Amino acid sequence: MKYRILVVVGVLIFSFAFSSTKSLDNKTSETKIKSEVTKKIEKTFEEKTAELYKVFSLNNSTMPALTVFEKAIAGYEKLDESGKVANPLLTIIDFDLSSSEKRMWILNMDTKNVVFNTFVAHGKKTGVEFAKSFSNKVNSHQSSLGFYITGETYYGKNGLSLFIDGMEKGFNSNARKRYVVIHGADYAEPEFVKRYGRLGRSYGCPAVPNRIAKNLINKIKGESVVYIHKNDRNYLEQSSYIN
Repeated sequence: MKYRILVVVGVLIFSFAFSSTKSLDNKTSETKIKSEVTKKIEKTFEEKTAELYKVFSLNNSTMPALTVFEKAIAGYEKLDESGKVANPLLTIIDFDLSSSEKRMWILNMDTKNVVFNTFVAHGKKTGVEFAKSFSNKVNSHQSSLGFYITGETYYGKNGLSLFIDGMEKGFNSNARKRYVVIHGADYAEPEFVKRYGRLGRSYGCPAVPNRIAKNLINKIKGESVVYIHKNDRNYLEQSSYIN
């Protein structure tokens, strides 16, 4: 009788141990699968973005840096998914570059063509040749980083101008209140660069050359995405659109 009891107890112990081990193995297996799926999702975005960049590069002679393009695409996709995009043009401004360089690109996400590659000015208190300081405050006369959606046009002291609405609280959400708009300016012309070695500066607006301003504004108005980039640690760590 004692022998039978011991056998039954032994079987129960073995069964419990086997069941626990199997359960642990299953959990480990599930964790590994989830990890692999996550890696595949991350890799898919990187691969997709790299392939898209390659297509644009084959179609066009100039493009923003891949690292900047990746961030712009990440934000563009989130804004598109949330239903905020009606115009398929994506404007990328790279404020890591000198104002003497053509640091604005306007990309057609449907045709994969660069519609414009031109000069763009930054705010007078953001820097001289290079953009260094940024603000979301009224009367700061500084540029603001991040993602915007283009709004409607109006005629002001700078001629045809375009409202852009900042999508990122704390970084550019006061754009409309500050009248940070896209407009043409003589100090954004290439001749200004030839004379002074840099562009002139605005009150925070991304001002473009007068000669193309009207055409450019009419193309990107009506809910297209604008991304103003700078390798700024504070922005890059806190932006919900690129993280």
